[in-house]
Amino acid sequence: MTDATALNSVVWFEIPTHDLPRATRFYETLLACQTKPHVIGESQMAVLPYERPGVGGCLIFGTGACPSDEGSTVYLNAVPDLDTVLSRVLPAGGEILVPRTELPPGMGAFAHIRDSEGNRVGLHSLS
Repeated sequence: MTDATALNSVVWFEIPTHDLPRATRFYETLLACQTKPHVIGESQMAVLPYERPGVGGCLIFGTGACPSDEGSTVYLNAVPDLDTVLSRVLPAGGEILVPRTELPPGMGAFAHIRDSEGNRVGLHSLS
């Protein structure tokens, strides 16, 4: 790599689960998408849709995957807009921890939720 900014780029994320089918239903409902199942070694995954190049990620169940609301926070793109995605949180079995919070002009808004597994997850939208 010659581009120094690419050295710190996020390339993949994993959201740990206690119950992969439950978490898969939660995120497919929340994000109105379909995941793709994969097994790598002893880990079971549900890969969230993404385009290449771009940041990809998955829900993961297996050794070392321990859900928590402490530590790093992953922010997911709230498409088509933050309010629509937030309206799906409670029916999907989650909880809103930080409601819609406006960022400086041009930066959009964010919120934090607790998913069906107990993870704190951020949602971000430009609208």
